[in-house]
Amino acid sequence: MSSQRGNVGRSRPQRHQNSRVFKNDKYDTSAQRKKINAKLHDGVCQHCKELLEWRVKFSKYKALSKPKKCVKCLQKTVKDSYHIICRSCACELEVCAKCGKKEEIVVPISKGPEKMENETTGNCQRRISRREESEESDELDFDMDLNGMDEKNPDMLEEHFKNMKFERTEV
Repeated sequence: MSSQRGNVGRSRPQRHQNSRVFKNDKYDTSAQRKKINAKLHDGVCQHCKELLEWRVKFSKYKALSKPKKCVKCLQKTVKDSYHIICRSCACELEVCAKCGKKEEIVVPISKGPEKMENETTGNCQRRISRREESEESDELDFDMDLNGMDEKNPDMLEEHFKNMKFERTEV
């Protein structure tokens, strides 16, 4: 037997040899399989790129169903399978997005972090400006002294509010 201890010499060739190359899309012609086959693995080192390509080639690659947490910024921004670092952190720190090592990146990230950050910070800035505008519109400027008015005389208070002009600010 070839599995015995010390029996490392083998006299015969491999019993089952493939005559045709394995095709991962031979029977699985779904849209998801086509998307996985067309995926460009960017932002990773050469070793990680080869691993990911092997997974795709032999139908071992599983796409993420929801984003994972980045180990650097701790946000749920990792959208690529088998990656541990989000695109913006990997580009900023110049590390491999899969293994996290500072090695040469074979294919640089196509969508730069500046564009992603501008999109996310732009949304945040818009929300903040809307919130500030709503707070400003909520603040009404009343130039009246209520200390001189008594609660006993509500007619005077009602008359004062009727005479007051409210300015409407559009948001």
